[in-house]
Amino acid sequence: MKAIIPAAGLGTRLRPLTYTRPKPVLRVANKPIIVHAIDNLVRAGIHDIGIIVSELTRASIEAAVNGTPGVNITYIDQNETLGLGHAVLMGRDFVGSDDFCVYLGDNLFEHGITRYLEVFREQQADAVIALVEVENPSAFGVAVLDEEGRITRLMEKPKVPPSNLAVAGVYCFKAGVMDVLAGLEPSARGEYEITDAIAQLIADGRKVIGERVQGWWKDTGRPFDLIDANRLLLEQIEPSLEGEVEDSRVTGRVVIQPGAVVRGSIIMGPALIGAGAVIENAYVGPFTSVGRDTVIRQAEVEYSVIDEEVEICDVAVRLQECLIGLRAKVTGHAAVPRVHRLTLSDASIVELGS
Repeated sequence: MKAIIPAAGLGTRLRPLTYTRPKPVLRVANKPIIVHAIDNLVRAGIHDIGIIVSELTRASIEAAVNGTPGVNITYIDQNETLGLGHAVLMGRDFVGSDDFCVYLGDNLFEHGITRYLEVFREQQADAVIALVEVENPSAFGVAVLDEEGRITRLMEKPKVPPSNLAVAGVYCFKAGVMDVLAGLEPSARGEYEITDAIAQLIADGRKVIGERVQGWWKDTGRPFDLIDANRLLLEQIEPSLEGEVEDSRVTGRVVIQPGAVVRGSIIMGPALIGAGAVIENAYVGPFTSVGRDTVIRQAEVEYSVIDEEVEICDVAVRLQECLIGLRAKVTGHAAVPRVHRLTLSDASIVELGS
């Protein structure tokens, strides 16, 4: 079985973080989102993976994925982003006659995706779709199941949802779905919808199974989703203190990677301190990941995602629920006059305390 990961989109809902990098390379728990997806596929026994990229995303995706063990990666160009159905169709030559899985690389699953592949094989289905109960189904593709677990209806972002079962970002297909995708007409929003292809399979009497997600599921499409996904992943870490710890208190499930230095500080887990990071006279609270070669000095941070090569120094107010991007600098200013000096990119969000 093969897999396709669509990764050609620009991730506009995550700006400004995605002005310079595509969404799949943003990090949670110190690992690019797309690498979490690849790890899930490998654990499910899939090693041949086609990643759909665009001219704008290819270099960043390749850099993020390079060196990931256990996989054979093929990069597939999508010159126009015309919807998920179009992205999957771009992988037609890569898939050939094989069964395949489509994994939306910004989705995270507590228990991985092995169960969906098992159901696909056991049921000898034409398609298996992961489904999850949500409070706002009109924001998703929505499915209706019969008593046997077969999908009888599938609608894309309906104004009046027929159920609360949303499509959760993993699809298993027989290769024949490519013929259906090739015959699609664009939807009202000008895109080729994967839900339309699945609806056609249902109309043709094909066996389309909905399998409910067990455990948590996270779509990392918006900024706070990244922070919460980081929390969920840090809940799973096992303590490991490989770096240098001096005159500090480390409590709970904490990972301090090799080359990191923690000096005169408090680390409250679950927390992850990346290789080469320096934490000095600082507090790092629960649900915080600190990227490689980042420096936190005379500052307090909790429930935050801190990327690589960041500097946070001399900040008098605790930073909480923060997304701080690659090589960003956050510094305090204790001298008179008391001022804030800000250099912000487009669509940045800053909340200043008194």
